[in-house]
Amino acid sequence: MTFPDLTPDLTARLPELRGRLSANASLAAVTWFRAGGPAQVLYMPADEADLAYFLRNRPKDLPTFVIGLGSNLLVRDGGVPGVVIRLGRGFGEVKIEPGNRVRAGTVVPDVKVARAAAEAGISGLAFYRGIPGSIGGALRMNAGAHGSETKDVLREARAVDPDGNIHVLSLADMGFTYRHSAVPSDWIFTEALFEGTPGDPAEILRQMDEVAEYREKNQPIKERTGGSTFKNPPGHSAWKLVDEAGCRGFRVGGASVSEKHCNFLINDSNATGEDIERLGETVRARVKEKSGVTLEWEIIRLGLPQDGRPVGEALAETVKS
Repeated sequence: MTFPDLTPDLTARLPELRGRLSANASLAAVTWFRAGGPAQVLYMPADEADLAYFLRNRPKDLPTFVIGLGSNLLVRDGGVPGVVIRLGRGFGEVKIEPGNRVRAGTVVPDVKVARAAAEAGISGLAFYRGIPGSIGGALRMNAGAHGSETKDVLREARAVDPDGNIHVLSLADMGFTYRHSAVPSDWIFTEALFEGTPGDPAEILRQMDEVAEYREKNQPIKERTGGSTFKNPPGHSAWKLVDEAGCRGFRVGGASVSEKHCNFLINDSNATGEDIERLGETVRARVKEKSGVTLEWEIIRLGLPQDGRPVGEALAETVKS
C-alpha cells in the first residue's frame, strides 16, 4: 500500500525541524518480526527538543505513533497512516551518575543498560540482560524478568506530551502495574534515571551471564520474533496455557508458534503481518476453548490490514482446526 506523500507540507509547516522525514518508509525493515506495511511518514527526531517542536507545531488532526527498536511490535500489512516517530541516536546515550545511578535515553537497548551498570559496579539492573527491547518499551510496559521489574529500579523518567510539553515523572507518577504504566499512551518517553546499589562488577557480570544462558537455552532469541506474545494471566503462565491447548509448533502461513517456548511467535518463512496476527488470534481462541482463559496480547499491533481483510479476533475464524 502507498499513502499520499505528506512530507512537503510538513517540511513547509515545520521550517525549524532538524529531524528526518521519510514518505512511505518500510517498517518491516525496522521491526524484529520483519513483516508489515509502511509508515505514511517516518520521522526520526534529532533530540528531545526537536521532538517537542514537531509535536507542538504539527497538524493536530495528524495521527502520530512512536516506536523504539521494534522488538515488541507487529505492524499490519496495510501500513500506518499518519506519522510514525522512531527515536534514534539523539536518544541513545547512557551515563553513569553519582549515587549508583544510570541515566539512559529511551532508544538504548535494555542489555546495554545492564552492561553499563555492571561495569560501573551497580547492582540491581542485571535483569535487563534478559529483556529484548529498549528502555522506552521498558517504561511503557514495566518490563521485567527473573523476579525484577522496572518499577524496582526507576527513579524518574522524562516524556513529551502531544502538545510538545516536556514532563519529568517520578516513580509514583508512572503508575506501574504488571506490564503496564498509567502514563497516557500518547506521551513519548525520552529518558530514564535508574538507581541500583553498590555491587561487585564480576559478580554482576556473572549474574548477567546466567540470564543470557537461560535465554539462549529456553527462548528462540535468534529467530524473527517479537518476544513474549501474551501476558501471563493471574495465576497462570501463558506458555503453559498455549502448550495445553495443543498449539506448540502450530503454523499459519509463514508464521509458527515456537517449539522451544510457545509464548513466542516466529516469522520463519516470509510471514505477512496478517499471518502472525492470525496465528496469535487462533492461539487465543484455542486457549479460551481449552481453559476458559482469555489471553491478552503483550505485543503491540499497529496499523491497518490490507483492504478488505479482517483484523483482530475475526482472523481466528479463518483458520480451521
